[in-house]
Amino acid sequence: MSRNPGHHRGALASDAARLTTLFGTADLLPLWIAEPYVELAAPIRDALDRRAASGWYGYEARPPSVIDAFWEWMDRRHSWDGTGIATSVSPSVGTSIGVMIDQHTDVGDGVILQPPVFTDFKPLAVRAERTVVRNSLVLTDDGYRMDLDDLATKASDPRTKFMIVCNPHNPIARAWTESELRAVAEICAEHGVFVLADEIHADLVLEPSRFVPFATAASGTGVQWAATHGPIKTFGLAGVCDTLILTDDDDIADGFREASSRFHLSRNNVFGLAAFEAAYREGGPWLDDFLSLIASNAAILGSELAGGITLAPPQATYLAWLDFRALGLDVPELAAWLAASGLALSPGHWFGREGAGFGRMTIAVPEDTIRTAVGLLNDATARRSDDPTA
Repeated sequence: MSRNPGHHRGALASDAARLTTLFGTADLLPLWIAEPYVELAAPIRDALDRRAASGWYGYEARPPSVIDAFWEWMDRRHSWDGTGIATSVSPSVGTSIGVMIDQHTDVGDGVILQPPVFTDFKPLAVRAERTVVRNSLVLTDDGYRMDLDDLATKASDPRTKFMIVCNPHNPIARAWTESELRAVAEICAEHGVFVLADEIHADLVLEPSRFVPFATAASGTGVQWAATHGPIKTFGLAGVCDTLILTDDDDIADGFREASSRFHLSRNNVFGLAAFEAAYREGGPWLDDFLSLIASNAAILGSELAGGITLAPPQATYLAWLDFRALGLDVPELAAWLAASGLALSPGHWFGREGAGFGRMTIAVPEDTIRTAVGLLNDATARRSDDPTA
């Protein structure tokens, strides 16, 4: 699994203009976007090659085998066969969330977020003229936990109508437990809050943790919910494949499909169809190796980073949530220090003020890239030890 981060021409991660705008320089090792920088699974490459060689790129129906491949995969890997679940196609996670916010809330209604959390959630609410309601995660000596008492208070406000649960959670790399998710479901059911579970990192859970579908945890609670899925994060297919939105409520599914038809959200990409099915039918061995690489890279970070930078072992995703607070730098100082180190990481404050003092690093890279990143950070830490202004 070798490849350098963002080495393909046009890759957003290494785009010089974007790096300069965000970090002040383009001369950086780009580990700031949540995507894998390793060789694509061979079965997917082969499927794309065969599709390209076919010579036919016109309108194409989505064969039932595509969705069947997803549910067979979920049953094999997560013991969830999709019984009673309506499955719809969406061009992106953001599209699904935006449509669901539009359909299940009104202007001014509250949308609960759990920062630090994925950067796109807040804009989706704000641009829809909804009110962001913060149910901030609590950082303890044992890692992050949900503040369920605060959630109950926020959910009880009649103006609060919607909640986004990120599981596994980007950027903190938590896989929420069934008991945590069930508590969320019960609270939201009691107060009539719709739950959107972003489960796009579901396949990226590291042992001994496991992925628990919100559908499983919420069973019997009566909460209204939908969940996002797809191969884009697991297999590095964000530029090719659609995503899915799942729910156990036919009315919710019908509402999404009506919007999809009205706005032409479900036009099939012939290459996306080929990659999607190949990933879920033949990508298992590649994913097993990939998860081993992620676990190994996380162990390298945890054991070899110099003093002043710490890492809570990730339970899921290929994101390392690095704690730089011991360096004593404020938000702009930390951003400048990271850029001066030669690394492009996502500064923690991008994910909410609760992330100040942290940084998110993509670790879905070859081992030598992780060791290079560790070396850059340790060198920068050593310079700061010698000169606190460095």
